[in-house]
Amino acid sequence: MDALHLLPERIAVVCHDAGGANMVLSMLETLPAHEHQLGFFMQGPAEKLWRMRFPDAPAASSLDEVLDRADVLISGTGWASDLEYEARVQARARKLRSIAVLDHWVNYAERFVRDGQTVLPDQIWVCDSDANSIAKQSFPTVPVVQLPNFYLQEQVRSLPAASAAPDELLYVMEPVRSNWGGDTAGEFQALDFFMSMLPQLGITHETAIRLRPHPSDPPGKYAGWLAGHAHLNVSMDDSRDLHAALVSARRVAGCESFALVVALAAGRQVYCTLPPWAPPCRLPHKGLIHLKDLRN
Repeated sequence: MDALHLLPERIAVVCHDAGGANMVLSMLETLPAHEHQLGFFMQGPAEKLWRMRFPDAPAASSLDEVLDRADVLISGTGWASDLEYEARVQARARKLRSIAVLDHWVNYAERFVRDGQTVLPDQIWVCDSDANSIAKQSFPTVPVVQLPNFYLQEQVRSLPAASAAPDELLYVMEPVRSNWGGDTAGEFQALDFFMSMLPQLGITHETAIRLRPHPSDPPGKYAGWLAGHAHLNVSMDDSRDLHAALVSARRVAGCESFALVVALAAGRQVYCTLPPWAPPCRLPHKGLIHLKDLRN
């Protein structure tokens, strides 16, 4: 935790995707408020998460403004925009120390590349030993620091035991960004594969299944799918956050979402729904039930 508490006084925080924002913001909440000046430039899903945690913090109007007032940059490493990458480009040009937070376990090198140009930070922060090993192999010239996973800790804290939760299943969606050679987006192929496996899992059509959309999903993305599966007890999950969604779920399913890791830590039964024709699951965590291995 020393790396976090040894940060200079003025910190620029730039995030877009939800995964990185959750990690970064949960870290920053542990800092003594009187010792640091936090400047925020947040867009996309990260902006809503930031407002929930720091409702009184003013927003910078631009990257220039937030970096002008900083001694260090902390950024996420998401895919959905170029914002965090551009922040690191500008930090390098200003000779401003740059720290990037890796929030997952896949595609590490690609997170720092846009249009064939690689821009690495001065330091990389990770939150568990698996990520630490992967990052050190991927970036041998960049210092890697492992911090506690504050976001995971707060999500698991106060959750009831799985046996005390209703017999419901939470399916966490995520954009797969591949159709694996088919005509349908990978996330829908995985969802359909999961539904085909319900009998083998002992899950009846009466079991309540809630689909939790990814923060980057557009409204109504799953309306057509739901309409075509009206015979099942499936609905959209509208819980305030992942913690609330897990309270009422005994089982959790999805592809490679961080939510699966949270569910494992919370003692839920967790299924990876990547079908047999998809690439292998890249989550390194033990305890995942891989449905492709159960297929008859």
